[in-house]
Amino acid sequence: MRKITGNQHLIKKINKSLVLDMIKKQGPLSRADVAQRSGLNKGTVSSLVKELIDEEFVYEIGQGESSGGRRPVLLLFNEKAGYSIGIDLGVHYILGVLTDLQGNIIKEKSITFNDKTYETVISLVKDTIQYLLNEMPDSRYGLIGIGIGVPGIVDKAGNILFAPNLSWKNIPLKNEIENIFHVPVIIDNEANAGAYGEKRLGAGQEFDNIIYVSAGIGIGVGLILKGELYRGLNGFSGESGHMIIQVDGKPCSCGSKGCWELYASEQALLQGAKQLHTLPLKQEELTLEKLLELATKPHKEVIQLFNQVGSYLGIGINNLINTFNPQQIIIGNRLSMAKNWLEKPIKQVIEAYTLPFHQTNLRIDFSKLSIYSTALGVSFFVIENFLKREEGAALFL
Repeated sequence: MRKITGNQHLIKKINKSLVLDMIKKQGPLSRADVAQRSGLNKGTVSSLVKELIDEEFVYEIGQGESSGGRRPVLLLFNEKAGYSIGIDLGVHYILGVLTDLQGNIIKEKSITFNDKTYETVISLVKDTIQYLLNEMPDSRYGLIGIGIGVPGIVDKAGNILFAPNLSWKNIPLKNEIENIFHVPVIIDNEANAGAYGEKRLGAGQEFDNIIYVSAGIGIGVGLILKGELYRGLNGFSGESGHMIIQVDGKPCSCGSKGCWELYASEQALLQGAKQLHTLPLKQEELTLEKLLELATKPHKEVIQLFNQVGSYLGIGINNLINTFNPQQIIIGNRLSMAKNWLEKPIKQVIEAYTLPFHQTNLRIDFSKLSIYSTALGVSFFVIENFLKREEGAALFL
């Protein structure tokens, strides 16, 4: 019988990935710690660590405590070996962050806009990227890539097929940004990115079955199932903002009627505020931030408006809970800033209408990363893509 052996080069890559991952997540560690925890022999670990140090992914930080013999040299992941840019492209705003390889924000830039034409917005995106690039510190690998989260349907090639709240169709965004900045670019739905940002660094770190509700001008949903981001057959999952909650309801920009986001979003909040005649604001001055200020005064009608939006959020979330039976719901994006006025009506609707079996061990949380969920999520996509590409880091993360 022929003996089956593994590809030695592949095995080395897997082992190197394991060592790097362990130092990245558990460091500082000594070589002996890595050998003991990984099951690899000390010689193999020493050889792989030397390569990682030469590649500047790992560095030595000095000696740790001795357990009887020579004091061990401790190792840390070099988060400053390269930098990533993450862009949250909203319906009226752009938020860009420059992060290191651990997702720490080094620099950020945010702007708002009213002209939603592609030419205007893409120019602002490019300016944001260039600003962050100019602020980037020197490093071994420089800018490793750019991630952009968009409020729409994105195919696997990075094309925006449809972004109803921007009135965009068939936009080859990935190719355009790559041709300008000459680094790998990842385009994804903003709710997918927000869900991943919360899973990696936010409110979802301890859970494996999460529904992230991105409540901004529209509503998107990101699904983490069994610890992995679920994208659906063609990558289009999570368009729950367009589930119908009102038959023959308000017309939506997607072409349907009665969509959830028309009743439970920032857009719905602002539309409702325009109907109030007691506000000390002109209609053109209405923003979420201004309404939050009025709610703290407190302004009774504004608080009632937040409660109404919260109840509608609860209705859609109830449908999602009854469908997926998750461990955790995370409400994110801009409306998460209104937690003080949204949380109670959301929970009241869920307690009243969600199947009791699904409420067992269910957590309802608001975003821990606030407005940064999407920008950090796409930045993590870029970082993981880079580490997988690098020699010796195949299968990393």
